[in-house]
Amino acid sequence: MVSFVATPIGNLKDITLRALEELREADVIFCEDTRHTLKLLTAYGIKKPLLSCHKFNEREAAEKMISLSREGKRVAVVSDAGMPVISDPGREVCRILKEAGEGYTVLPGANAALSALVLSAFSADRFTFLGFLPDKKGDRRALLEEYAHARETLVFHSAPQDVDRDIADMAEVLGDRPACAVREITKIHEESAEFRLAEGLAGEKRGEYVLVVAGAEGEKNPLCILSPREHVQAYLDEGLDKKEALKRAARDRGVPKSALYKETLDL
Repeated sequence: MVSFVATPIGNLKDITLRALEELREADVIFCEDTRHTLKLLTAYGIKKPLLSCHKFNEREAAEKMISLSREGKRVAVVSDAGMPVISDPGREVCRILKEAGEGYTVLPGANAALSALVLSAFSADRFTFLGFLPDKKGDRRALLEEYAHARETLVFHSAPQDVDRDIADMAEVLGDRPACAVREITKIHEESAEFRLAEGLAGEKRGEYVLVVAGAEGEKNPLCILSPREHVQAYLDEGLDKKEALKRAARDRGVPKSALYKETLDL
């Protein structure tokens, strides 16, 4: 059996009893960075063989996991912090395990995005987690434009060197909104700083950030009362091409274009 195990995002005490039990009983542990995981294991007196599973070798790692699991070995998969797969390596591994019919399970635990959402005090009734924004400016803007009219809270991850860049693009595409930058979650210097997108975030940027942004306000486009198909057709009737019509309708409804694509294939 293969188990995906959540690990602490800062404070080493934030690990579940079940996770510790799984790591102690595992025959082998696949990890993002062996040096990082070794620190966690050492803190709890655990000694196990460590193998790498990072974004450049997921297929190779998955095939090894399948082989070991079918030999009756107990396999644990961890990332440097938090839940594997969520803005961390592991998605490709899950896909390959599924295709191979190899069962796997999840041991839940610490999560930076959810912790930041609570610390921000923004609405958590509905939210969208978008992870790290793309490196290319055009791709960043395209992604942000898909959610420009979404009314739910938006949650992003951002590396310290990208925070100012990401906030500037958010301000340009989403407009001036309340936002909250959360860093050092669970650590001594945990910080939750409110700001507005147009003003940017003051101070030197250190550590990994979670950026929480308020959803769009105001009334939805009247076309949103139509079905998705009728909504797109209305824009086609105005003379827009299909790509732009899908983009506009998705923006109006606060959903990705892919959510409307299947319903409008024959338009």
